Amino acid sequence: MGVFPKRGGDQAATPGAGVQSQAMRSDALLHAARPHRTLWRDAFSRLVSNRLALFGAIIILGITFLAVFAPLIAPSHYAYQDYGAITQSPSREWPMGTDLVGRDMLSRMIYGARVSMAVGLGAQIIVLLIGVPIGAIAGYMSGKVDNLLMRFVDVMYAFPQLLFVILIMSMLGRGLQNIFIAIGVTGWVTLARVTRAEFLSLREQDHVLAARSIGAGPWRLITKHMMPNALTPIIVTLTFGIPLAIFTEAALSFIGVGISPPTPSWGGMVGDNQSYIRSYWYLSLFPALAIALVMMAFTFFGDGLRDALDPRSGKR
Repeated sequence: MGVFPKRGGDQAATPGAGVQSQAMRSDALLHAARPHRTLWRDAFSRLVSNRLALFGAIIILGITFLAVFAPLIAPSHYAYQDYGAITQSPSREWPMGTDLVGRDMLSRMIYGARVSMAVGLGAQIIVLLIGVPIGAIAGYMSGKVDNLLMRFVDVMYAFPQLLFVILIMSMLGRGLQNIFIAIGVTGWVTLARVTRAEFLSLREQDHVLAARSIGAGPWRLITKHMMPNALTPIIVTLTFGIPLAIFTEAALSFIGVGISPPTPSWGGMVGDNQSYIRSYWYLSLFPALAIALVMMAFTFFGDGLRDALDPRSGKR
């Protein structure tokens, strides 16, 4: 007869097996008790850990704060003229000097932030309302509908955007609302292409095919199953579009077809005072630096947001 080892002999041979298995069960219970990290929570942690993106976000929040509370922060109204303090150089009394008619440059800079931020955000709302539906319909329908819409997008893309904006502004006239319309009508092309590319990829995914097989209609497929998964590139594209809209407004005001005076605009302030750059350098330098700072901040923030929302990024 063969001799079979007793069951207790195995436990004696591996005295640490029970302790190890108990430790593994404890780790499993602790891991299950932890709150699950969602995509947005993980993206936020990545965004906060990006120093350049955080620096850009702080600048954006600071300029937004100035724009919202401009009447409370500015030393005076942007149109107030002090004829006894014309072309004063930067000093303790006038931190950014005064212009050719005695208006405080610091106050005009603060009110100019309101115009720039309003243009950047307002134009992107119009871009969102036009570009996303066109791209979503083209990507979901494909075939002839996709070809028809994309040929229209190609025609719009062929026009130089700045020249097209100038043409529309010449037709509509100067004004903040007209700038919204001009930039929004011409700036949706890139967002439409991005949305269409995402929808072409998503329409063949398993979860979309499964939802279609159980009878989900086009509206439910687009809004419930495809649009939430396409938000990442849409948000990033809109973020990068804000500084482009601000720069376009500055260019329009620089050439005299943007904001109507005396409402201050950073681009208009640069354009109005460019001929005095050698004698009164501060009149053009400060608004030019403000435009550069805003565009740099949104670029840093947009880069960080793209890296944070990309689930394939290797950063943890």
